Amino acid sequence: MSAARSASSATRSSKVVIFVLASCGIAVSLMQTLVVPLLPEFPHLLHTTAANAGWLVTAPLVAGAVCAPVTGRLGDMYGKRRMLLLSLATMAVGSAIGAVSDEFAAVLVGRVLQGAAVGVVPLGMSIMRDELPEEEVGSGVALMSATLGIGGAVGLPLTGVVAQELNWHWLFAGAMVFALVEIALILKVVPESSLRTGGKFDLLGALGLSVALTCLLLAISKGNEWGWSSALVLVLLAVSAVVLLLWGAYELRTRAPLVDLRVSARPTVLLTNIASVLVGIAMFTGFLVGSQLLQAPPATGYGYGLSLVVAGLVLLPIGAAMGLFSPVSARISRRCGPRTTLIIGACVLMLGNLGGALLHGPLPVVIMNLTIGSIGGALAYGALPTLIMRSVPDTETAAANALNSLARSIGTSSCSAIVVALTTGSLVHVAGGTYPSVSAYSAVFAVAGGAALVAALIAAATPGPARYEAVTPRVPVAVGGSR
Repeated sequence: MSAARSASSATRSSKVVIFVLASCGIAVSLMQTLVVPLLPEFPHLLHTTAANAGWLVTAPLVAGAVCAPVTGRLGDMYGKRRMLLLSLATMAVGSAIGAVSDEFAAVLVGRVLQGAAVGVVPLGMSIMRDELPEEEVGSGVALMSATLGIGGAVGLPLTGVVAQELNWHWLFAGAMVFALVEIALILKVVPESSLRTGGKFDLLGALGLSVALTCLLLAISKGNEWGWSSALVLVLLAVSAVVLLLWGAYELRTRAPLVDLRVSARPTVLLTNIASVLVGIAMFTGFLVGSQLLQAPPATGYGYGLSLVVAGLVLLPIGAAMGLFSPVSARISRRCGPRTTLIIGACVLMLGNLGGALLHGPLPVVIMNLTIGSIGGALAYGALPTLIMRSVPDTETAAANALNSLARSIGTSSCSAIVVALTTGSLVHVAGGTYPSVSAYSAVFAVAGGAALVAALIAAATPGPARYEAVTPRVPVAVGGSR
């Protein structure tokens, strides 16, 4: 009887840990869409230009891409829970700055600090692998991975309502409270991992990767605005390529690299990260375009004239589908392997996007296509970190997950650039306004469907991770604590 109670208690404890870590993931992913409803208003609210206001979206994206690999590596070295707490504290400070300031520069700093917390997601997945019973890891990791999509889907209607009914500062104040509550919950229920790599932090490698990623993501994010053939964009891309090559040569020579490129170059890890970029493109297309489709006037031939808040509420099934199907992803991975789950998820994503390219009405069909894409995203996102973690040493899971999250960030950034390029390339003038044409949106969904198809083919060509598990990992440093 006591053994049964102990097992039941352990199960409840695991579920609490999963819930707390997943809620942290949602808190961080909400930061992606926190200011989107207010972008048209920020030039007036912050006494700045529309171009400057755009940096409130771009800057946190770049900060997250730069900080995620660094916090992942530091988590492997000094403690994943410790870095998780530090990331959430950074988010709380950034949110506090935005809550009390009306100056553009201060709000921008706050947004950068909010974006820097994105490493919470890979850190949370690594804690799950280290601390949860084996049978709970798959579902926990799948849910944690899906929070990147759940937060984005829930964020737009939530922030739209707050921005419409309350002062915009409440968005930042609410984010600060959310972060502080998560810190308290982590301190109470989440254990520190006992696996550490030790060693010296690769500062030069971190600086090199930061420069390369900053140049690359700035070029991708601002390419449409600055012009893809402009000198600035071309210089940024060239600098990124050169620095990445030099950084790679340095990482291969150093004894304790920020990113172990020999591990990252294994076919399973490399191909999974490439597929992650494509899955990011395919999944975020629905998030980026769904609200635009619903808000456009009916005279465009595809719009429904809904308000921002109503459109966000109509799109809530997207976030709900991701939450409901993340445990399904884990079950398929347990029975058939994560590679099979990734193939299935990418194929479902393809179907949802191709449906969006071909069918523009009625409204239930539009919602159905977007929800199918969301289901495919949940299945694929749940499988990606599992594939990665089965292919790397236990002592490198946080850094490897952070690199995979970076790949997905590059995918979402590329998705944004693709959407802007295609929707501004074919316009119609309706009711005194200018809107993308039906063919533009068809092209957007067709490209997303193609990206999902290529991701499925890459997943099919990816070797099973089991054949690489024999590689000897670094010797972990014992720090106390137990599973």
